[in-house]
Amino acid sequence: MKSYIWTLPTRIFHWMLVLYVALAFLSSEWEWLLDFHAAVGYGIAILLLFRLVWGFMGPRYSRFADWPLSKRETLEFLRGFLHPKREYAGHNPAASWVMLGILLLTLFTVLSGVLAYGVQEGKGAFAWLNETLFRNMELFEELHELSSTLLLVLIAAHLGGVIMDTLLHKESGTLRSIITGYKRIEATPAALNFAQKLLAAVLLSAAVALPLYTLFFDTPLTQSRYSPVEFEKEHALFVEECASCHTLYPPQLLPKRSWKKLMANLADHFGDDASLDEEERSSIERYLLANSAESSTKEAAHYISRSLGEKKENIIAISDSPYWIEKHASIDKAVFQSPEVKSKSNCKACHQRFEQGLIEDHLIAMPKGS
Repeated sequence: MKSYIWTLPTRIFHWMLVLYVALAFLSSEWEWLLDFHAAVGYGIAILLLFRLVWGFMGPRYSRFADWPLSKRETLEFLRGFLHPKREYAGHNPAASWVMLGILLLTLFTVLSGVLAYGVQEGKGAFAWLNETLFRNMELFEELHELSSTLLLVLIAAHLGGVIMDTLLHKESGTLRSIITGYKRIEATPAALNFAQKLLAAVLLSAAVALPLYTLFFDTPLTQSRYSPVEFEKEHALFVEECASCHTLYPPQLLPKRSWKKLMANLADHFGDDASLDEEERSSIERYLLANSAESSTKEAAHYISRSLGEKKENIIAISDSPYWIEKHASIDKAVFQSPEVKSKSNCKACHQRFEQGLIEDHLIAMPKGS
């Protein structure tokens, strides 16, 4: 006998969550996909909202009240797993605990991700926290990575449980039920009323629409708190003297001690004589010191400055900082020697809007010829 256990909205939620979690893990491997990763995260947030509401207002077997989470029932189920005394139309006790863990960990992963996005990148709903918490950006990133790893463990446990149940109790059709909705079991069938159908249509549609909207439109959910810097308006002499010979390097990419060392010996400026009269030199130096890494909350400024704390000497080239070396270690040296780049000091070849002070992941574009 077949009974209808998992209604269509529940099954759609399940497979959407599977898809979104997979996309989130895959996109986390590449920094240039960060905004896509964030958009998927917002989609997962809507799915979690749906499941929370569905757990109280949804149909039979999808409600949290149907989850057998008592200690006694859980122990009894585990002791008799091979030869269960009772059939569960919905989730069995073990599956209920794992599903609860997955939902809570997914929620924590989303929250920590949104916080990391705001604090570390200065983007999204919590971008305002960047100004005060940027020195703790690693904490939020580590929390996000930890919860993601634990989530993978629970997902593996869930898959293992489904496989074991399929092998030991294949007659119930548990695995197939999340596709068809039916289990080979005698139970009261689940049914949807109009309000439940409307609720599911609205929230599940929103879980599709919101990620697409954030990807194709400029919204507060992915906006950066940083805007392009018009250096020429801020300090025309800095642009005139520095950009006339090489890439214009934003002041926030070196700490004060590095700028002081660089400006103290312009007669030997990377092998060239870039000497200025004292008034011009002092004016540019004051501007550089006022806008150095110490005054910035941007991710690159923070990490470059912190990595230089490990070096005894004061470097004057950004590409000599441990952070720059680590971030570019995986790039083939031939890229820096290509006609489009020519040198590792030519940052603007890959970082679009570099000379406007923006060094963001989505603005990285490797030259096609490299």
